[in-house]
Amino acid sequence: MSCGTSSCQSGGCDKYDVQPCSPTKPSSTVNSRRRQLPQNPNICVKCKVNDAIAGGSGGGEDGRFCTDCFRGSLFGKFRFAVTSNGMISPTDKVLVAFSAGACSRVALQFVHEMQDKAQKNFDASRDKSLSVFSVGVVFVNETSALGVSTVEADEVIEHVKAVVNELAKPEKLLHIVPLESIYELNPDDDRERLRRMLDAVGDSTGKEDVVTHLRMLCLQKVAVENGYTKLVLGTCTSTIARHVLSATVKGKGYSLPADIQYVDARWQVPVLLPLRDCLSQELSTLCQLDGLKIITMANGTHTGINALVSSFVSLLQDENPSRECTIVRTAGKLTPFSFNRLPDIDDPKELLAFQRRQKKFNIKSDESTPPESFCSLCNSPLHDLDSSFGSFAIEHLSTESFGTTCCSSCRFQILSDNQLSMDQFYSLLPQSITSRAAVSNSSDNHIMLREKIQDFLLSDSEDGN
Repeated sequence: MSCGTSSCQSGGCDKYDVQPCSPTKPSSTVNSRRRQLPQNPNICVKCKVNDAIAGGSGGGEDGRFCTDCFRGSLFGKFRFAVTSNGMISPTDKVLVAFSAGACSRVALQFVHEMQDKAQKNFDASRDKSLSVFSVGVVFVNETSALGVSTVEADEVIEHVKAVVNELAKPEKLLHIVPLESIYELNPDDDRERLRRMLDAVGDSTGKEDVVTHLRMLCLQKVAVENGYTKLVLGTCTSTIARHVLSATVKGKGYSLPADIQYVDARWQVPVLLPLRDCLSQELSTLCQLDGLKIITMANGTHTGINALVSSFVSLLQDENPSRECTIVRTAGKLTPFSFNRLPDIDDPKELLAFQRRQKKFNIKSDESTPPESFCSLCNSPLHDLDSSFGSFAIEHLSTESFGTTCCSSCRFQILSDNQLSMDQFYSLLPQSITSRAAVSNSSDNHIMLREKIQDFLLSDSEDGN
């Protein structure tokens, strides 16, 4: 049925609007009618063609995008983090830490796809000017620390081997190392020493934190010994959100910005977090969609701060799916440290590319930041209040002096007030920790001495040179 105006060609306006068409604004009327047409909520918001993923949680992008767009969006976040921060260069040798869980599985898959694309570009190029970065995979077996059965551990290791072998070329070298290998003695003595050291820590949260610190030392050991230049972790938004709250509760607020950035170069081999903007729910969904097999090693029941915070954040996420992102976004406003960027680049071509990235993404480097002092146990940057504990001269590092080189959180959660337990714990520490404490203490004493005689030193303009 027509609305009666001479300009109307619809023949039935009353199906969409009870008001007659206005002959003076036909285009706006058509647009308003289109807006009133019912929309299909199951259509992908990006391509608007395919159906969105069914059963999405709504907290991330699953449930808004179709399978292809969902995967493309996650890989886009990963690629943007790598590109904007200059994480991987053609000459790099990248080591991916693989735990067989969803996050590290996606990290391994995305790094492999980047390498595969670089290899195809290299094969297609005529001048072969850009080489292809190599990739290795490391799995840290924490059976001795977690008390997992040998059968279960062997099952996880076989799964890890199968995943790496199934990846297409270029081939990846797989490193499977036990956590106790940081002692470098013999397997039986190493396991016993690790167990005794963990038994000397009375606090359950402290034990978990020690295992975390030892894991990083183990990853660094593998990376250094095999010549890797970058270490990629599968740490995601969900993991960082939990770390933000747990670190705050433990009194590690000062060092918190160091752990949540894309790049952490305080270690000998810089650590990269390319999945920092992805939720664990999204990564698990991607594993299901792409058939990426994952397996989780049982690690017992935890009752410490880390477990309580994890449960609390899970409840928050169930109530409001944007809570994890909000926590990380809020913590991201903290000022990062000077080591939260990659060190200076010597290669002219890579340096030019890095400078272009800085200009494009408005990256500002703060080279005026003074060097940091680090905790001998967890390697967290020390606040002035923490470092003041070690401001007296010590000729030889001892059990008592070791505590002065640690942060307040480690002193409270890990180090014991009982002298016998403390002596046992210190005697069982790996050499990599005790040697770092000695170097840190020597450096602190040097800085303290220089500050005391600063008034008597000649400046460059006064020494006559």
